[in-house]
Amino acid sequence: MLLIGGLEPPASRTARGLDELQLGGAAGNVVANRVSENALWSVLVIEAGLSNLGILDEQVPALAGALFAPTSPYTWKYNTVPQPGANNRVPGFPRGKMLGGSTGINEMWYTRGSADDFNRFAKVSGDPGWGWDAMMPYFFKNEKWSPPADNHDTRGQFNPKFHSTKGMNPVSLPGYAWPIFPLVIKTTKQLPNDFPFIEDYNGGNPIGLAWTQTTIGGGMRSSSASSYLAERFINRRNLDVLVNTQVTRVLPAKSRTEGSPIHINRVEFSQDFKALHTVTASKEVILSTGSLSTPQILLQSGIGNSTTLKRIGITPLVDLPSVGQNMTEQRLVSNSWFANTTLSYETYNLNATQLNINLGEWNKTKTGPLVSSSSAHVAFLRLPNNSSILRDFKDPAAGPNTPHIELEFTAGIGLETPIPAGGGHFLSIQAAVVSSASRGSVTLNETDPSPWNLPVIDPKIFAEPFDLQAMAYALKRMLLFLSAPAWEGYVMQPLGSLSTALNSGSDTAMEAYIRESVLCNQHPVGTASMSPRGALWGVVDPDLLLKKARGIRVIDASVMPFVISGHTMAPTYAFAERGSDLIKATWP
Repeated sequence: MLLIGGLEPPASRTARGLDELQLGGAAGNVVANRVSENALWSVLVIEAGLSNLGILDEQVPALAGALFAPTSPYTWKYNTVPQPGANNRVPGFPRGKMLGGSTGINEMWYTRGSADDFNRFAKVSGDPGWGWDAMMPYFFKNEKWSPPADNHDTRGQFNPKFHSTKGMNPVSLPGYAWPIFPLVIKTTKQLPNDFPFIEDYNGGNPIGLAWTQTTIGGGMRSSSASSYLAERFINRRNLDVLVNTQVTRVLPAKSRTEGSPIHINRVEFSQDFKALHTVTASKEVILSTGSLSTPQILLQSGIGNSTTLKRIGITPLVDLPSVGQNMTEQRLVSNSWFANTTLSYETYNLNATQLNINLGEWNKTKTGPLVSSSSAHVAFLRLPNNSSILRDFKDPAAGPNTPHIELEFTAGIGLETPIPAGGGHFLSIQAAVVSSASRGSVTLNETDPSPWNLPVIDPKIFAEPFDLQAMAYALKRMLLFLSAPAWEGYVMQPLGSLSTALNSGSDTAMEAYIRESVLCNQHPVGTASMSPRGALWGVVDPDLLLKKARGIRVIDASVMPFVISGHTMAPTYAFAERGSDLIKATWP
């Protein structure tokens, strides 16, 4: 969270003027940096988690999996409620709990989505400034295109005209070559109509198979903390950061002029889960805690559905029934096979001696297998125009150049897939529905709505039949991909229940496999959705100011009305860059 303007700090801090209060998260660090460029404005960032400094797993790209493991101290331990569409399982939902938010724990994929996605944002919000062409300068302001760690020839692997070399976050192509890379490219030549190779998925039309781009520079992860709060920025005299400090509520001003909108200018927080402190902003409070925490803080503050809040004992402050609703999340099924190779992610993951050798190389030269993930290619695909799925169900995609599904190809075992007792080497393909029709919610625990309790997360997996049908199509595309001659002799038997489903060959067996395997793709949006000014739905106006109030904005992925057709980090950065300009325009 971020505060702009008058400070009432705990006794350990020195009172001084404060303009902006920034409340945590990845986007918040962007705003803190951009607003504090003006030396006359003072900014305080409040982060619930740890500092990002000195965490080896956060710095080494290939060790990302340890960051969101169940025992990791760097994540919020979110789970969903039981999901009927997933056989009543309770999928995990780890989110970053460190300076940098989820940009410090994720797989670092840099995907912008389609031009259709952003043009739909512009249409739905009534603000052309959220359209693709208008947002491109903000993508460029964020991105610093960088050479891969191995400095290989990247011609034909990306299109330079779609990228900036002058931004904040390094973005690069894979810096280590795994044996599956040429097999993937060979498949695009053997099945060109089904998996056409495209040079760059970040040019507005991502449909096809391309090399992945990730926020890695010089063999190291780049997060919103390592970039926007780098030493030269965090040492600004007008920028302060509190870590291990949890925000509980945002509060109205102590006095109010009758008939005027509620002015929210204070934040309540704790550093020990007991004593509560408040801090005040003279200009704005910026809530950037992400699509799960942002609605929780708003609801705890009395901002939401007034009827529901009264029922659970919270005094209503602003009646906004859309808070926590419209949660949109993608679905993912991870599929793994034994692979006929001696070089995969397991080469070092299952061998401590080899891992130490690779860490030594990384420490010395920032090269080797740890400089990137074991995924280097992704296919974004659409259902055929004559598909019975599109005939039977409304198309949730933003437009004709927007994919429905995604296939990620990995030289290693898949997500949440147990390694067999005998070990081995593996190939996995993660299949995701990136244009989802289902809508879920984030609400408070009505039995005990304490701010120390985690929110109730219900993504409603497969609540809409389109999502299940699209996932089934994705798995059929996956099997077609592996049927190419390129994979002969490399792909061995499938792991776990995938083997049972494939041996059966029936649609019923495949649906059962999907339901028992589906996960959340960790890209939630929409829980504080923007809508046109004057609209009776939504949480923020197109300028990201909270409706029916003043003094507070929401700047994070929760304001996106729809999930983009890719990974949400790059759009969140761009939203934060534009949000920063909106703040500056308000306070020239």
